Amino acid sequence: MSPSTSSADSAAAGAAQRRHEVWDDLQAVARPDSRFHLRFSAFIPDFDGSDEATERLLAHLQVSAAAASTMGATPHLMVTPDNSLTGLRQSLIEAGCSLVVPSYNLARGFRHFAPGAVPPALARYAAWLDGVEHFGAPVSLSGLAALGRFDAVVTGSSAVALSGVRFGRGHGYFDLEWRLFAELGLVDERTPVATLVHDLQVLERPLMASPDDVPVDLIATPTRMLSVSRPHTRPRRMDWALVDEDMVAAIPPLAELQRSLGLAPPQAQAAHPPVAHRSPASQACVAATRMPARFPKSPSVPHPQPPGA
Repeated sequence: MSPSTSSADSAAAGAAQRRHEVWDDLQAVARPDSRFHLRFSAFIPDFDGSDEATERLLAHLQVSAAAASTMGATPHLMVTPDNSLTGLRQSLIEAGCSLVVPSYNLARGFRHFAPGAVPPALARYAAWLDGVEHFGAPVSLSGLAALGRFDAVVTGSSAVALSGVRFGRGHGYFDLEWRLFAELGLVDERTPVATLVHDLQVLERPLMASPDDVPVDLIATPTRMLSVSRPHTRPRRMDWALVDEDMVAAIPPLAELQRSLGLAPPQAQAAHPPVAHRSPASQACVAATRMPARFPKSPSVPHPQPPGA
C-alpha cells in the first residue's frame, strides 16, 4: 500500500467517525427533508439560523443586485444543491446572478440560471431541488466553459474544521465537481470556496486532509464569518485512475469530459486490468449512484495545531 493510499484511508476513517458525531448533534437544529427526513447520509440538511449565515456570506461576497450594477459585471457562482443552501440560491436568483447548480448526485449533470430567468415571485421555489430541475436550463461542460470562470463556489458540509478541511455526506461529489471545473479552467487556487454551516458543525479539532479534498477559504455560520488558511493545494485535474465505467455510466459529465479529451470509451478499456485501488470517496460515489478582486477577506483565524504539537 502506497503512502498516499494509506493517508487517504486514514483521512476517510477519521472523517467517517467525526461525521457521525456531528450528525448526532445536528438532530437538535436540523430541518427534516421531505424525502429523507433526518437521514443525513442522503442529504445535507438546512438548519436553524441558516438565514443569518446566508446574510453573512452574501455581505462578505458583496453579492446583490445593487453591487452587480455598481461593478458592471454579473456575478457568476456555483452553489451545490444542499438543503442548507436553499436560501442562498434564492438570494442569488433574486439578485440576478448567473448561477450553476449540480443535479442531485450529478445524475443529470448541471443546471444554469441565467440572470432574470426566474420570475421574482417564484425564486423560492426555483431554489429548491425540484425547482432547480424545473427552472434551471441543462448545461453541458462546453456550455459551462462558455460561461467562463466562477467568481465563487459555495458548498454545504456535514462538518468543517478551522483549517478549511471539510466533509459532506461521504460520497465525494463536490470533490468530483471541482476536478471537472478545474479541467475546464473554471476554478483554480484563486477561486474563493465557501461553506455555510451551523456553529456546531465547525470543528475545533483538526481534520486529516486527503489528496482528493477541496478545502474551503470561508466558513459562514449564524454567528460568525471565518476566513482560514488552507493546509494544502486543491486538485488541479481529473484523476482518471479513480474513475471506472460504473461512475462514467452514472455521471453524464464524466462521459462528456472523456469524449472531449479524446479518451477511450469505457467499453474499450474493459480489457485492461482493474485499478488496484479506488479511494473511499470514489467507492461511495459509485454506491450512491474571471477571478475578481472584489471579494474581501475576513479576519484570519489561526491554523489549529494538533494536540501535543
